[in-house]
Amino acid sequence: MNNVSFTVLKRQFDLHQNEYENAAIRALRSGWYVLGKELRTFESSFSEYMGMKFGIGVNSGQDALILAVRALGIGPGDEVIIQANAYIASVLGITENGATPVFVEPDQFYGIDADKIEAAINSRTKAILPVHLYGQMCDMEKISSIARKHNLFVIEDCAQCHGAMLHGKKAGTYSDISCFSFYPTKPLGAMGDAGMLLTNDNSYDEKLRMLRFYGSKVKYVNEITGINTRMDEIQAAILGVGLQYLEEGNQRRTQIAQRYLDEISNSAVILPQVRTGCTHVYHIFAVRARKREMLQRHMEACGVQTQVHYPIPPHLSPCYAELGYKRGDFPITEMYADEEISLPIYVGMTDEEVSMVIEAVNSFEK
Repeated sequence: MNNVSFTVLKRQFDLHQNEYENAAIRALRSGWYVLGKELRTFESSFSEYMGMKFGIGVNSGQDALILAVRALGIGPGDEVIIQANAYIASVLGITENGATPVFVEPDQFYGIDADKIEAAINSRTKAILPVHLYGQMCDMEKISSIARKHNLFVIEDCAQCHGAMLHGKKAGTYSDISCFSFYPTKPLGAMGDAGMLLTNDNSYDEKLRMLRFYGSKVKYVNEITGINTRMDEIQAAILGVGLQYLEEGNQRRTQIAQRYLDEISNSAVILPQVRTGCTHVYHIFAVRARKREMLQRHMEACGVQTQVHYPIPPHLSPCYAELGYKRGDFPITEMYADEEISLPIYVGMTDEEVSMVIEAVNSFEK
C-alpha cells in the first residue's frame, strides 16, 4: 500500500463536508433535477468569476469540446490546429464533428508552440484549439493575434486550468468559445461528470443551449440537430460550493509546487517551467525523466504513487491510424510522452507527504 497516494479526493470533500452535503440535499429536496435553479445559479456564478457573459453547463468537458466545434459550424472538410501532445479528448472534439485535426508540436511549457502555427494554416483551416495542459496557459496573446490575422476561430480547452492566468487575464477569456471539465480531479471538480462552455457571443450562447437540449429552445420544437448533454442539478449545486474554495485550492497546490521546485535537486529529473506572465495552478505537477520507468518503480518502492500523462500521443493512437502518422513525425511530443511522470499534488495533501515525495525523487540515482 502506498504511503502517498497520487490523489485522495475525499480529503477535499472532508474539508467542506457540511456545505457539500447541504447543497446536495437542497437540490434533492427541490424536486427539480435537470435544467433548474441550481444550474442557472452556477452558470451565472462561474461565468461571473471568469469575467464572461454566458456559461452553458453540460454533461462533461468532452461534450463541451464537441459542442464548441459544432456551434462554430466546423465539420467535414475543415481542419482545426491543435498541439500534438494534447490529451485525446481534445482531439475527439474535432473528429466527432467530422473535421480533421492538424497537429503542431508543443513548446517547452507543454502548450502549443505558437511560432509553428502559421505554417500549418491553409484554406481548409477553420480554428485553432490550444489546450492549456497541466494548469498553465498557452501563449494566448500570440495565438489570438494569429487567429485575427487569418480570420480563424479560437476554442480554448481549459479542462486543467480553472483560475490560471496570463498577464492577469484568465484562461478561457481569449477565445470565441472556451471549454471546461469539472471531472472530480480537476481544480474545480464535481462529484461525477460535468462540464461548461463560456462565450461572450449571444448567438453562440443561444446555439449551444439548443445543441445541449436536442436542438430545441422549446420542448418538442427541434430547430437543429442537437444532443442531450445537461449538467444535473446536484452537480451544479456541488460545484457552487467548490467554486467558493477554488482560489484557496489553487493556492495550496501552488505552495506544494513551489516546494517541489525549490527542494527537488536531482539532475535526472526535469522540472516544469513557468511561462513569463503566467499564473500556473498546477492541476498536474509534470516532471520528465529519461529513465521514467526506473523512476516510477523507485517512487513506488519509496511509498509514493505517480502517474503518467500521457504515454500515447493522439497521432500514434490506434483510433487515428487512418490519419497516417508514424513515430518520428512529432519528436518533441513523443519525447514528452516517453519521459513525463506526474508527482502527487492535491488539496488535502500534508506537508509530511510533500516531504516524502521530495525525498523519494532526490534519492533516485540516474
